[in-house]
Amino acid sequence: MRTPRFQDLALWAAVCVPPAAAALDPDGRTLTPLIAGVPLFGVATALGRARPLTALAVPVALTLALDARMLAPLYWTWAALALFGYLAGRRAESGRAALWFFAAVALSGLPLSAFVLRDLWGWPTQLLTLLLAVVLPWLAGRWHRQYAELVDTGWRLADRMEREQRAVADRARTRERARIAGDMHDSLGHDLTLLAVRAGVLELDPGLDARQRDAVRELREAAAEATHRLREIIGVLREDDSLVPPREESVESLVERARDSGIPVVVEQTSGTDGLPPMAALAVRRVLQEALTNAARHAPGATVRVRLVRDETAFGVRVVNDAAPAARAPGRVPPGAATGGSGLVGLDERVRFAGGTLRSGPTPAGGFEVSAEVPIAGRGGNPPGPDSGDGREGSRDAATAAELVLARRRVRRRLVEAAGVPVAVLAVIAVITIPLGFVGSSLSVLDRETYEGLHVGDPRDDVRSGLPVFTRDGPPEGAPVPPEGQDCLYYTVKNADRLAYRLCFGGDRLVSKAVVP
Repeated sequence: MRTPRFQDLALWAAVCVPPAAAALDPDGRTLTPLIAGVPLFGVATALGRARPLTALAVPVALTLALDARMLAPLYWTWAALALFGYLAGRRAESGRAALWFFAAVALSGLPLSAFVLRDLWGWPTQLLTLLLAVVLPWLAGRWHRQYAELVDTGWRLADRMEREQRAVADRARTRERARIAGDMHDSLGHDLTLLAVRAGVLELDPGLDARQRDAVRELREAAAEATHRLREIIGVLREDDSLVPPREESVESLVERARDSGIPVVVEQTSGTDGLPPMAALAVRRVLQEALTNAARHAPGATVRVRLVRDETAFGVRVVNDAAPAARAPGRVPPGAATGGSGLVGLDERVRFAGGTLRSGPTPAGGFEVSAEVPIAGRGGNPPGPDSGDGREGSRDAATAAELVLARRRVRRRLVEAAGVPVAVLAVIAVITIPLGFVGSSLSVLDRETYEGLHVGDPRDDVRSGLPVFTRDGPPEGAPVPPEGQDCLYYTVKNADRLAYRLCFGGDRLVSKAVVP
């Protein structure tokens, strides 16, 4: 907060130096710069940050009030015009309001020159002064603001890219965690469940003594506890299902392993998975594996019937287990083999990922059925990566490209402003000069009779009352230098473009008149 205040005080001191110097000038000492300039420049400084264009309007209005051509007092207002013009371009968000302001100031010069100065040639002078003292510094401020915005945009884009790279790395880690979780659930969970089932069957063997049964029971409980802990770990790791597990054993191997663990599996119909897309084949194996694991957990000893059907468009898998036999009462089921509730959810996602559908639920006979159908012409065998399938990568690229396009447009627009505005103003001045020459020549003609009726010593007001509305654009080429200390006006001689009437005033009186070439 302290730095902006010091900067504003320094700005005010800088723009007040020329008025103070003008007030102390012994050749043209006047208190107007101190009385008008210093407080008004203080007001402009106070408004500079909140309303930069209003702050610029203060020295512009003061200059116009002192001279409609903005030229005579320029020696002590030029610093304020240039500095506040630069700050208006630097601080204002949009340049449109400033362009309208410049246009209004330029158009106001015509009536001021016509009715106050009574000199049409004061208007081009005002336009040129406005261009050099105000518009060019304003364009410099706009360029500085543009450069700062482009630098800021570059840093923001770099920061965004860095954050996106971190996000990509985080998603890659999440995918790897999910892949590990899926592998643990689908492979280790299946193996641990079968191990617990085998231990439970062995525990019932009548040929074992008490010590052996205790050892087998401890083995079964350890397998169940390992299954429970595995399920907890999977709950932490499995944050994403978009994973690519490794290749697994065939469906025949899965069936044989289930039979070896004591599950009565009946294959009613089978078809090979050769030639299926990788994701479709993986989904079929996972459905069969999950269904056999659930049957071992929830219906130990029940017969499991497997049907694998393949046609021209799809591959279907159906696994149905009967109700658990009455001999397998609760307590005979391995304690840790209860479902965690996430196997079928993940399986449904995996089947959907392969383009298929999954159905599961109890059967009328009291058993449970899991069936799935996946298309043979699948999605190409690979799941979407972390940045595909959801449009995130494309949306980021589109956002970055759009921001770059906007930055380029701003650069082009401001380059057009920087190069086009001065050229346009100069072109307008050139265009205005041509008609002003004709208008000035016709409206500054002094009749010979009126000229001859003027006498040296006549009051200035009486002389001016009979003169033309406008004066000529300065003396003709080659005219003698006017006497020192006299204010001379030049008027056009009818039908004599190379001659001019010169009327010189000293104080409030006409002191000389002449026809000058």
